[in-house]
Amino acid sequence: MSTGADAGVGQPGFVARHGLLSESAVSLAGEVAERIRTHRLRTVRLAVVDQHGIVRARALSPDAAIAAFGNGLDFSGAIYSLDTGNNVFVPPFAAGGGFGIAEFTGFPDIVLVPDPATFQILPWADRTGWLLCDAYFANGQPVPLDGRGLLRRQLAALAQRGYDFTVGLEIEFSIFTSARGPLAPEDAGFTPPPPGVSIFERGYQFLSESRLDSMAGTLDVIRDALWSLGLPLRSMEDEWGPGQVEMTFAPMSGLAAADTAVLFRSAVKQVCHRRGLVASFMSRPGLANITSSGWHLHQSLKSLADGRNAFASDSAPLSDAGLSYVAGLIEHAVPSLPFAAPTVNGYKRFRPYSFAPDRVAWAVENRGALVRVQGAPGDAAAHVEYRAGEPAANPYLYLAASLAAGADGVARGLTPPPPVEADPYAAEGKVALPTSLAAAVKALDGDAFYRGAFGDTLVDYLVMMKRAEIARYEAALAEAGQADAADEVTDWEMREYFEFF
Repeated sequence: MSTGADAGVGQPGFVARHGLLSESAVSLAGEVAERIRTHRLRTVRLAVVDQHGIVRARALSPDAAIAAFGNGLDFSGAIYSLDTGNNVFVPPFAAGGGFGIAEFTGFPDIVLVPDPATFQILPWADRTGWLLCDAYFANGQPVPLDGRGLLRRQLAALAQRGYDFTVGLEIEFSIFTSARGPLAPEDAGFTPPPPGVSIFERGYQFLSESRLDSMAGTLDVIRDALWSLGLPLRSMEDEWGPGQVEMTFAPMSGLAAADTAVLFRSAVKQVCHRRGLVASFMSRPGLANITSSGWHLHQSLKSLADGRNAFASDSAPLSDAGLSYVAGLIEHAVPSLPFAAPTVNGYKRFRPYSFAPDRVAWAVENRGALVRVQGAPGDAAAHVEYRAGEPAANPYLYLAASLAAGADGVARGLTPPPPVEADPYAAEGKVALPTSLAAAVKALDGDAFYRGAFGDTLVDYLVMMKRAEIARYEAALAEAGQADAADEVTDWEMREYFEFF
């Protein structure tokens, strides 16, 4: 048994025993340890992203965090039994933890292994570091419910085909006042309006410079936090609704993009909270004059042989490989939806003429289509934009599902149906997107492709969890004497999602 600062942290020698960090990662871990000491940090948060895309963490002493590079960190596996309402949705002491995975029997701990490449010093928190972790069982096997591990495997399979995954993030969210008031001393003079409304409630106009400037007191603090973290923020803009903001990031490789989405959402929420505000990534909050928020995923493939964009073409908006990628996204669109829009609320965004898609179609430079091609002959940055995602999606599952679908199209040389030339909302003969989470989950449950790509274990788990969530929603509707309505956001949704996401 180890002694000293690392006593009780993981299993001595766990990482080396199971070969969980490469030689270069071990070397980088040494550099991170030195940075922790040099900056005289008092706390390092070891974080893991759960099945909902929510960051769960423990705050460690510097010595304990450094020890975790070799020993791992014991962490409660109970997080995988929790739904979006913090309820245990399975019989926890059943064999296999209630979802048929032997290692989960008995509510055990898992072991987190920090990825040294993700180390950050959080600019808003006092002498605090941050490390993103991968999840393993005590026997050294990866936790099959870990989305980061899933995306790693999808990227590895793609690399064997000669490609890397390039992703651009475009995420919308809204900022509201909080009844709690500001927390940071420097904000002592800030007087928020009544709770439950936007601090930018009056005079909102899409892409108005004046309105954007009126939001600067908050957006500048967020901008500076993202800058300090080294996240490649490209643009900020005011959107249609009160308090609604869109931020975009420069193109990144797949895993870095997902990690960025995780840290971005955490940074925004924590910075806003310290200013007495609530940043919500819920797609459609049930507040006045709200416009739904989406997460548009820009994507392309890069050839590992020459580093070029495999979607670029000298003679067309998209190359043959790009068209096959589109065909894969179209073919798997319906069962992929629970990965892109995993909440009951997310389906209340899919309205005709809302700039959110309502059917399975693609088009060139058309924002009403599910898949929008952005490119022109000779455009080296040609890519496709998938527009069904909600900002509450788990980044790893969302990216993995899109990549798996598109890469399948490329591997099989699929040809997409003809593109929509005019109004996507009036296009005939197109499959309608599911109008509820229940319908989307049913499609995923019966889908052979994602069961093959992701494994029955993960798909069965997600289906079980989402059906439990849907059942609670339906019970709340019945208790309130309400019917499910696409144009009405219920109190249950606000309680379930508004501050959680």
